[in-house]
Amino acid sequence: MTVDDSASGADASGGDSPGGDSPGGDSPGGDSPGGSVPGTEPSGGGSSARADSSGGGPGRRQTSDVHPTPHHDVDHTAEPTKDPLAIRLEQLILGADRRYTPFQAARTAGVSMDLASRFWRAMGFADIGQAKALTEADVLALRRLAGLVEAGLLSEPMAVQVARSTGQTTARLAEWQIDSFLEGLTEPPEPGMTRTEVTYPLVELLLPELEEFIVYVWRRQLAAATGRVVQAADDEEMVDRRLAVGFADLVGFTRLTRRLEEEELGELVEAFETTCADLVAAHGGRLIKTLGDEVLFAADDAGTAAEIAMRLIETLANDETMPALRVGISFGTVTTRMGDVFGTTVNLASRLTSIAPKDAVLVDGAFAKELSRTGDAPVSEAEAAEAVAAAEKEGEEPPSYRFALQPMWQRPVRGLGVVEPWLLTRRPA
Repeated sequence: MTVDDSASGADASGGDSPGGDSPGGDSPGGDSPGGSVPGTEPSGGGSSARADSSGGGPGRRQTSDVHPTPHHDVDHTAEPTKDPLAIRLEQLILGADRRYTPFQAARTAGVSMDLASRFWRAMGFADIGQAKALTEADVLALRRLAGLVEAGLLSEPMAVQVARSTGQTTARLAEWQIDSFLEGLTEPPEPGMTRTEVTYPLVELLLPELEEFIVYVWRRQLAAATGRVVQAADDEEMVDRRLAVGFADLVGFTRLTRRLEEEELGELVEAFETTCADLVAAHGGRLIKTLGDEVLFAADDAGTAAEIAMRLIETLANDETMPALRVGISFGTVTTRMGDVFGTTVNLASRLTSIAPKDAVLVDGAFAKELSRTGDAPVSEAEAAEAVAAAEKEGEEPPSYRFALQPMWQRPVRGLGVVEPWLLTRRPA
């Protein structure tokens, strides 16, 4: 792939360039030397999320991934920092000195400025104009992404999605590590020392260890995700799969926000998310995302999801510091994009959560049917009694059910019509 020298030259002379005013969006930056580029002031997790919400959000294909947006002026305001310590830390973390302007980096990588801007913007990096703030690592990253496109392994829209999903995930991780991890560790160990005096050697020690650990966890997660995909029944199921999807929601959280101090509220949310994440993982589910007072999880089968839901209710009910919990689960076809899940099944699970009683689990009819099909719950208590009687008559071991299902009143659910929820409980041993 070669640089469009004619367009680049025109833009370098001061012409208008497309896309620069939409940080974090997907619209091409054109061949402008001032497209969104990685500098020392990336947009971070929050900014990236806000930009995505304006551009369609994660998982939605954006038309600007394929077609350029109209030309308009670019406001190059995100200048790289000139703070000496910040520059030293940047060099330590990136392992290279600043050498290139965005245009020089794109040209050195053999990539058009248009494509480079799209990649950088998708990764959530701030616009730095034509400051010389890029390194050999930025050039290599461009070469690798463009090489995947040229080799036919990825289409351009897919490469942009890879850049966006990686940028969003790692931005959140980096923000969390700084806010919750390094913040505490860089407290001055002795009176009179400044935090900046201990930050550099601490980062120097932690960086290689954290890097190896992150790669290890990513490989483990990739292996697990790949295993789930190759076990799919057919090609369509690899994207649109049948899953159990559940929401767990703290009751009365809005009232708590008015009563608790900010620090107390933060501790409660962290404890809730940690407890949910641990229980979901331990029992074979996947935590899709956390929303403060609510978590979204998924499981490949109804029995696993039911066990997770009951464990969540039981665990939080025994914690006096936690509000009551309610859970809604549905089973059906789910579309997965960039680690998130979408579709009617997800919407139904959310609606069931909103109408569930305190410390209770509501499921939809499809979930109840699936749970009965796998033998985890009887269709009714009458059926369970008949099965036990038949087994005793034949001198066989009676069936053992883990859960019980009780049909509730049918009710209209906004946007989904009339549904019949089922109350899920544990069956006495």
